[in-house]
Amino acid sequence: MMTVDPDSVAGLVARLLKRRGMSRVFALCGGHIMPVWMRLDAEGIRIVDVRDERAAVHMAQAHAELTGELGVALVTAGPGVTNAMTGIANAHVSRAPVLVISGTAPSAQENRGGLQDLDHTQLLRPITRYARTVRDPALALAELDEAISRAFGEAGEPGPSYIDFPTDTVRRIVPAPLQMEEHLRAKPRAVTLPDPARVAAAADVLWNARRVVVISGRGARGAGAELTALLDRLGAVYLDTGESRGLVPDSHPSVVAAMRGAVMGDADVVLTVGRRLDFQLAYGSPAVFGAARFVRIGDVPGELRDNRRGEVEILATPAEALRALVEVAGNRPSAVDRDWAARLRAGHEERAARLRASMAAAPAGSDGRLHPNRVLAAVQDALGPDAVVITDGGDFLSFARVGLSAPAMLDPGPFGCIGVGVPYGIAASLAFPDRPVVVATGDGAFGFNAMEIDTAVRHKAPVLIVVANNGAWQIEVHDQTVTHGKVVGTRLQFSDHAAMARAFGMYAERVEREEDLRPAIERAMARRPALLDMVVTPEVVSSDAKTGLAWVPDLQPLAAWDEAERKWRAGEEGRRGFVPLPDPPPRGGGDVVSSPSPLWGGLGLGACRGFP
Repeated sequence: MMTVDPDSVAGLVARLLKRRGMSRVFALCGGHIMPVWMRLDAEGIRIVDVRDERAAVHMAQAHAELTGELGVALVTAGPGVTNAMTGIANAHVSRAPVLVISGTAPSAQENRGGLQDLDHTQLLRPITRYARTVRDPALALAELDEAISRAFGEAGEPGPSYIDFPTDTVRRIVPAPLQMEEHLRAKPRAVTLPDPARVAAAADVLWNARRVVVISGRGARGAGAELTALLDRLGAVYLDTGESRGLVPDSHPSVVAAMRGAVMGDADVVLTVGRRLDFQLAYGSPAVFGAARFVRIGDVPGELRDNRRGEVEILATPAEALRALVEVAGNRPSAVDRDWAARLRAGHEERAARLRASMAAAPAGSDGRLHPNRVLAAVQDALGPDAVVITDGGDFLSFARVGLSAPAMLDPGPFGCIGVGVPYGIAASLAFPDRPVVVATGDGAFGFNAMEIDTAVRHKAPVLIVVANNGAWQIEVHDQTVTHGKVVGTRLQFSDHAAMARAFGMYAERVEREEDLRPAIERAMARRPALLDMVVTPEVVSSDAKTGLAWVPDLQPLAAWDEAERKWRAGEEGRRGFVPLPDPPPRGGGDVVSSPSPLWGGLGLGACRGFP
């Protein structure tokens, strides 16, 4: 019987991960990585074995996003790596700290047509922070140490790192003098202090402005207390995005999510905290933000200088920069128009109450099938105060991103990577087994990783998967109907997903009537892992189906923004701060007919809500 030496490269990989606090690795087995696999088990690191490598990386990303720890995926060579690439690309765009480890053909067989012989690093360098093949055993620990540092953004933006080893290398012994403690031990996270002169300049801009809006993103994670203190002191209004929902509680008087359209068009100063001005924020264009000036805080240059330069730009750990701003301002009176802020907050609260009522009363379609909002209202009522919610899909995501609210949320992210729901939910429920974890996904998105329900059952992951089954890629169906007059290749079946789940040993029900909603959810919550196949009407047109996302406008992601951009570029006179869409309902509600524009949730493609 073969055993893997603990002093081999495979042994040191496992030992380093153990020292860095890794309790689980998401993986799919293969001969090229088997020595590492067995040493992980020997070190007591749980292997969550999946059915597809893409799902392994998705799970690693969800673990990283929700816990603040490194997420680790182990995949085999060749197709194992190429299968993982979608997950790696998603983590790359989301800037999530993920380490992917793989193997390659033995050194003597490289470039000779060996089994699964492929230069993985050439494929992965454009979508990773670090990609290396390690052939010398003496370098294994140093390379892993560097890869983890890069994943956490210690040499630029955070994101996925990739390391692979020829199989003969992982079996080789590393001499004791080369097993250096400096590479094995965990490292404290770096903190960058702000430039005092820039802090003072930013305070002048912010405290002299009348209508300040603060927008947070990925870089603000871990700075919730400092962000709340700034809002309290400055009196600014606050808009979160999908990257940072939950940093500031919905009950805070600065939160005005339902009035997002008015805020974006009326602000005279916009403070971004760890947030890119990407497509979800109209690239910061004056066509949407008018003459607003920008103050930008970020711990990486990409959150300071993309698309719009700030009047003041502070490169620092966001928590430190926010703390310094409050300290420099001292007792200085803020010029923010408190009446303006109060009106926005009152409007937000009024819309919230109205929308909660409208969701609960959303009527079924003429086909008798459930309204998506009625499903979401019942799910929301079943969530506890510490729930973790994953939203996924296209059309259904448009409803779910405003119909559900929880202190921790994940969605497909800025890459728009639908299909993440099931693997995200499994990882979340394993990380937080004592908290209710619910996945709300469309039937199309569910299909990408539906086989991972087998993973959920085998690993007893206490997740509830709610599938909104409308039998179509509904955004595309609407676009084809309106734009082309013909539906081609975008209809699905009203498949029995509950029957599929039961075949894998999961508790599951198919729900088709309103009176069955709440009892079915109660039963499923008590018997997780579980799946509920909710048959919903395709008649309701979501906001995403109306905004131009399907047909992809030239200049902006939304049709109304695109029109405004064209007018602005042509120099057409218009009112300051063009507001292209009506103000949205807040989270926790949705219009009876459709959900609000994707603008209101950062296009619904942000990365995560709820951070350590």
